[in-house]
Amino acid sequence: MNYSSSSMSISRNIRPKSEQEYMKGHPIKAWRGGGGLHRVLCMQGGDDDGSYAKNSEAPASAITLSKPLLLAAIRTMKLFIRSEGEGDEEDSLSDHLSDLSLRIADLGCATGYNTLATIDIVVEGLRERYIKECGVDPEFEAFFSDLPSNDFNSLFRSLSSDNTLSNNKPNRYYPAGVPGSFYTRLFPKGKLHVAVSLSALHWLSQIPDTVLDKRSPAWNKGRAWIDGAKKEVVEAYAKQSEEDLDNFLRCRKQEIVEGGVLFMLMGGRPTGSLHHPDNQLDDSDSRAKHPFTSSMDQAWEDLLNEGLIDEETRDGFNIPAYMRSPEEVKRGIERCGGFEIQRLEYQRIVEHSKEQQDEWIRDPVSYGRAKTNLVRATLRPIVEAHLGPYLSDQLFNRFQNRVSSDISLIHKTCFYGVVVASAIRN
Repeated sequence: MNYSSSSMSISRNIRPKSEQEYMKGHPIKAWRGGGGLHRVLCMQGGDDDGSYAKNSEAPASAITLSKPLLLAAIRTMKLFIRSEGEGDEEDSLSDHLSDLSLRIADLGCATGYNTLATIDIVVEGLRERYIKECGVDPEFEAFFSDLPSNDFNSLFRSLSSDNTLSNNKPNRYYPAGVPGSFYTRLFPKGKLHVAVSLSALHWLSQIPDTVLDKRSPAWNKGRAWIDGAKKEVVEAYAKQSEEDLDNFLRCRKQEIVEGGVLFMLMGGRPTGSLHHPDNQLDDSDSRAKHPFTSSMDQAWEDLLNEGLIDEETRDGFNIPAYMRSPEEVKRGIERCGGFEIQRLEYQRIVEHSKEQQDEWIRDPVSYGRAKTNLVRATLRPIVEAHLGPYLSDQLFNRFQNRVSSDISLIHKTCFYGVVVASAIRN
């Protein structure tokens, strides 16, 4: 059944029975205090057209961008000659290295090709160094970590057939899943040699309480996100972002061995007077075309105008993402201490190629479908926790209609800003 403003108007008092069941209570309450968001925040699992595994081109571009920077960090890091600090001065180098196991963690791994490619980059970079400089091929442990709601089953199905060098050689690495929030401790002290987090740290641990309180000046009325929002909303997000980054760094400070590497790539914005936190995106075209802004707000407004939701339901949904500036990341690292910054910079990733854009200009419906699959892959779990399955589908249908029908949008070029930081544990 197609619900549109031209064909049907449903009052809030005569919703379909199934929808009434989904709307019992107020789902947003599950996110208040108590860390409820971590139970629903994840990328969409599985491997269908709406899954993160099939809609993660931008993170894949981020990996391509970060590969030379990550390899540079690996080339300059300390070589760990001993295992667990054991051995005597008289022992030979081969004795020191005979039981060496290097431990790597991908924090906020999600699912699909990207996390496997990240671990491969680190493992092969370290293996090449140890063979060349020490004449030894060490063993590797790889920890894939994300929130418990992550689809670890899909991740390990992807991994199982692709982790051996040959029939008579050991695994390239020994994998393990570590469910939990990277804003808390995940590993014992001094456990990790390399910790990597790509395209994950812009997700916050929770929506600030003041943003969820409709009596508060920070109540984010009429918006799903904070780009261009009023001062009080942006300040609440910035404060939460600062607390989260502090927690992340403090935990990694304890978990990473001295001389180990922390490598981070997160959604970001430039430093400068024109790029205050309320300006989360770098330019007007990116702001217009970004999936969290205009089309998303219009889709929510469509549900409201059709009587499918009320204003409080619309205003109570907020996307828990914050784009930090390099300066904010630098201040966080300096507050934490224990790390020496090797590299810190802002870069931009184009949303898609010129050839792909030309193809979508010829077929706007295909563009709307692709953009909606991207948004589903990223936001469906938290939208569904807020609205229920039925209204979640209705929202994404409205989003697709909005994107497909705005031809001017397809002609714009959207860039995703990222902040890249590499630091050595000292």
